[in-house]
Amino acid sequence: MHIAKPGLRALGVAESYSGREYSTLAGVVMRKDLRIDGVGFARVTVGGMDATDAVIRLYSRLGRRDINFLMIGGNVIAWYNIIDPAAVHEATGLPVIIVTYEESEGLEEGIRRHFPGDDARLAAYRNLGGRMPVRLRSGYTVFIRSCGIAEDDAARLCNGFTYEGRVPEPIRVARLIARGVVRSSGSPGLAPDNHDR
Repeated sequence: MHIAKPGLRALGVAESYSGREYSTLAGVVMRKDLRIDGVGFARVTVGGMDATDAVIRLYSRLGRRDINFLMIGGNVIAWYNIIDPAAVHEATGLPVIIVTYEESEGLEEGIRRHFPGDDARLAAYRNLGGRMPVRLRSGYTVFIRSCGIAEDDAARLCNGFTYEGRVPEPIRVARLIARGVVRSSGSPGLAPDNHDR
C-alpha cells in the first residue's frame, strides 16, 4: 500500500447509539482527496460481544475490492462491546487502525463493575494492548492501535486523513451519517460511559 497515493481508500467506521438494545454502525468509503464513494451500515448489540462481527459484516456487505484499510472510531463501543482489530484484519485482509481521543486509566474496573464474572470480555479488553499517541499536524493528539500496518505508517495515515481538529475525516463523516440515521429513525439515545476508549 502506497500511503501517499491520492486515490487511497479508507473505510471509516463509527457508531451512534440508536436505542437500549442496539447501536448503529456506519461505514464510509473515502478517498484521500475526500471523495466519498460508498456507505454501509450494521447493527451492534448494546452490552454485547458482537462489535467485531458487525465491523466485518459491514465491510463484507459493501463488496468492495478497492478499500485499502479500515479506520475505526473507538475500540470499545455500544457499552463495553469490544472490537478486536486483529480479528478484523484477519477476516478482511486489510490493515486496521483504531483511533481514540482521550487519555484513559483503562476500562477494566468498569467491565468488572458492569459485567461481574465476564472473564471473556475482560480478556478481550486486555488483549487489545496499549495505545500509541500520535501528534497530528492540526496540533491535537490522538491514540491509536493498529494491526497489519506499521505504527509509523498508521500515524501518517491518521495525519493524511485529518484536515482539521482531531478526528480523521472517514471517521468524522461516518459518525455524522450514523447520527443522522439514528435521528431520522426517531430512536432514543443512550449516554455511554466508555465510548471511544
